[in-house]
Amino acid sequence: QVQLVESGGGLVQPGGSLRLSCAASGSIFSINTMAWYRQAPGKRRDLVASIHSLGGTNYADSMKGRFTISRDNAKNTVLLQMNSLKPEDTAVYYCNADLTESINGYYRPGVYWGQGTQVSVSS
Repeated sequence: QVQLVESGGGLVQPGGSLRLSCAASGSIFSINTMAWYRQAPGKRRDLVASIHSLGGTNYADSMKGRFTISRDNAKNTVLLQMNSLKPEDTAVYYCNADLTESINGYYRPGVYWGQGTQVSVSS
């Protein structure tokens, strides 16, 4: 089975930086898109950034210029470098992957989610 595991969350002061990492594991044939979402208490889960296997990226407006998404295709890993963090960035950050799993010679596409990692920005 496919699993996504996030790491790198924590508590930082406003203006600080964090780097989140998400590694996908399992019988993965290919990954189309990997992305980061976030969800604050009482709020809906919103897209932070996404990256296609060919390198194209998409960012939410509030993250542009501060966050950078990248990936290591060989390791099935996506990174999110977060700079100039603000209190409003506080949320649980979730990894997402749109991929195709290989099972006994057959292929099954699907969307998978990680368990989330907490990011807290406070003085």
